[in-house]
Formats: sequence, structure tokens, C-alpha cells
Amino acid sequence: MTTTGDERPETTAGEPAVPGGVPGGVPPGSRPVAEQRLHPVTPLRRAWAPLAVVAGWAVHDPDQAQHQLARLTTATLLIALAVILPAAALYGFLTWWFTHFAVTDSELRIRTGLLFRRTAHIRLERLQAVDVTQPLLARLAGVAKLRLDVVGAEKRDELAFLGEREARALRAELLARAAGFAPETAHEVGEAPARELLRVPPRVLAGALLLTGATWGSLLAALLVPPLLWLGTHNLWTVLAVAVPLLGTAGASSVGRFAREYDWTVSESPDGLRIDHGLLDRLHETVPPGRVQTVRLVEPLLWRRLGWVRVELAVAGSSNSVLLPVAPRGIAESVVARVLPGVAVPPDSAFARPPRRAGRCVPVWWRGYGLAVTEAVFAARHGLLRRRLALVPHAKVQSVRLSRGPWARCWRVADVHVDTGAGRTVTARLRDAGEAARLLGAQAERSRTGRRDARPDRWMA
Repeated sequence: MTTTGDERPETTAGEPAVPGGVPGGVPPGSRPVAEQRLHPVTPLRRAWAPLAVVAGWAVHDPDQAQHQLARLTTATLLIALAVILPAAALYGFLTWWFTHFAVTDSELRIRTGLLFRRTAHIRLERLQAVDVTQPLLARLAGVAKLRLDVVGAEKRDELAFLGEREARALRAELLARAAGFAPETAHEVGEAPARELLRVPPRVLAGALLLTGATWGSLLAALLVPPLLWLGTHNLWTVLAVAVPLLGTAGASSVGRFAREYDWTVSESPDGLRIDHGLLDRLHETVPPGRVQTVRLVEPLLWRRLGWVRVELAVAGSSNSVLLPVAPRGIAESVVARVLPGVAVPPDSAFARPPRRAGRCVPVWWRGYGLAVTEAVFAARHGLLRRRLALVPHAKVQSVRLSRGPWARCWRVADVHVDTGAGRTVTARLRDAGEAARLLGAQAERSRTGRRDARPDRWMA
């Protein structure tokens, strides 16, 4: 939960209000709450805000900015720098000085704001993940950022920056509190041990990127489109306006993706699957146990001969979206079994294609659709060139829908949509109308029994 504006004590059902609106107020009988500040290097990060405003103005109107700079004398420029730099330093210091955080018996409280105060009350039992992020400069300075995923929150709160050891200790304490450990002993639990399951070698990652169609497509577009535009327009600004975004897209899909997914490591621990990756910016993420709504296996065309797959996730309230950037199918299926206990990926022979008359609705591509329903999972497949297989545990299904347009009704086919708690939908395309009606009722019943028998979503359980 997050409150903005004037700071007032927040109350929940069954809890007494804290009188007086004391910052970090402590209910009678509770132990005192010690507020802490972020790492002293934090002002350097926040001091860039005033400078970013000036840079933004220069980028927005480069002609006017160049005209104004040409009019400045050396003395005027030095005076301007003598005013702007101390102002930026003061802004960074004040924002750091007025930022505090404290861990109470039931929540993490973050107070920020120089002019307008904002207090975030993060209930510990609603924590989904606590990730440690280290951008390149932060790694050099020995500091880290904590990013917090909370159930029902649209925006992720963060603590930036803390000392690296302090960030890891605070993360371990928050996870222990979320798991139900007593406040007196949570800080003594320490970080849960982890066992490495998989590490993606850099050469395998590079080979996988070279065999991805999106990488070659973006590179070819960046090489071919600018010369064609120059031949057609002879306008340098037009060419640059198109070439720069294309080069950025090509870099993000090749070099940028390699840097993000470098040294990808998956480890198993009592608080979930831990994911560590990054060449320049190092990220330490956690896939919360029991919160995965959908798992998707992606097989690009050129990966199939090598037996490689990419595993993606949909986690309720979390930004984690990749479990494995590339891995042999057998290993990927074993990792999926740890993310979704009791779920096995159905073999290819288990998938039923739509009836042949579905080709009247979707020519050729109808052959890529398939459906398999087991005791534990609803599995839908689609795609001929880039094959995608989505797995939804029955306990995670929120609703089931059937849809059919006029043309589909003519050929007696329908689509069955399964909605999950992560806002994602998995669709079984072009099923026989009678089969789709039976599947609708059966899936609703499987979802009810699955939720009844599901394990509790608890940390370290």
C-alpha cells in the first residue's frame, strides 16, 4: 500500500491508529522502530536530476540551445556552472537527507520527498520478490539497489542505494519476515542456501542469438533502410531520424540482449528460484514459489535441430519474465518442474490438432495449433516457424471463456480462452465446437478442484 501527500498514520482493520502522526509511529507496547538512511553515495545519483532537466531542454530544442550557447561568454558559462553544480549537489543531498526507511513488526516503511512527502507502507506478508540490482557504476562503488514486488501494486518500490552487504542482509531479513519468522529472529536467519541448477555458457548464448530471426531482421533493416532513404530523399536528418532507432533496435536485440543475459545462472533455494545475470548491470532476481501463473516454452525454427528452447514466465505482480534464455529441452523441462511442482510438459504426441475444416478459417497456420489437457496443466501450442507452448496449472485459472465469430460458426469451430491471475490469456484455437463446449465446463471444474488442493503460496515453505 502506498500513500502520498501529507504524512498520516495508516491503519488497517483490527489495528489501532497511531496517535499524533509521529514519523515512523510505534503503537503502544511495540518495540521502537529505528529509521535508517540510504548509502551516502546516493546523493550523487539524485544530483543528476537538475542537470537532466537542462539536457532535456537541449535535446528538445537543439537549434535554440546551440544559439544560446553561442551567445554565452566564458565568464557567463563559468558563473552558470558555479550556480548549477552546487544547486544539483544540494538537491541530491536534501533528497537523501529526507529519505528514511524502517522495518517494523509487520511492514517496511519508506519515507521520501523534499517538498511533497510520500510514505510507502509495504506489508511484509504481501511481498512477492525482493531483487538486488547492481548497475555498473553501483558495482564499482560497492552499492546495490533493492527492488520490491508487492501483491496488487502497480509500481515497484525500491531502496537505492544501500551497501552491497547491507542490501543482501536486508533482503534476507525481509524474506524471513515474509516467511513468518518472528521479528526477533528474522535478522539472524541470514540468506537461505542455494543450489545451482543451470548456468548458460556465453558461447551458447551467443550462438542462440545468431540463430534468432529477430536479430538478423533488425540488423538487415539497420543496414539496408538508411542507404535506400538517402537515395530517395538526400536528406541527412531524415536518414538519421530513421537510422538511429533502427541501430538502437539492432543493438538491443543482439549486443544489448547478450549483455543482459550474460552468465545466466538459475539456483534453487527455500525462498524460490534465484536468477543471477548481467555483464555490465548485475541482477539478482527471485521467482517466488507458488506465484507463477503461466510458463511458456519458445522454440525458434533454427533452434529445433539443436534441441534448444527459451523459457518465459508470467508471475502475478512481478516483472520477472524470463526463466531461461536458452537451454536444452530436457534441462528446461526439469527446471519447469521445479517452478510448477507436479507439472510435466506434455510430449508432442499428446497434442491434438484442430479439425481439418479449421483450415478454412486460418489457412496453413492452423497446423501449428494444438491442445493437451493433463491432470495438472492446460497446455496450448501455436506457431509453425516460431513454436510457442503455454502451460497453465489448473489452480491458476481465473476464468474460462468460449468465443466464435460468424465465419468460425459456419465451420463449427471455436476458441477457448483461459485467463490467469497475471493478466495473461492462453487460447486453444480452432477447436471443434462440441469439443470446445465440453472443454469449457470441464476446465471450470478442474480449476475449482485445483485451487482447493493447491499448496499455500508461502515463502520458504
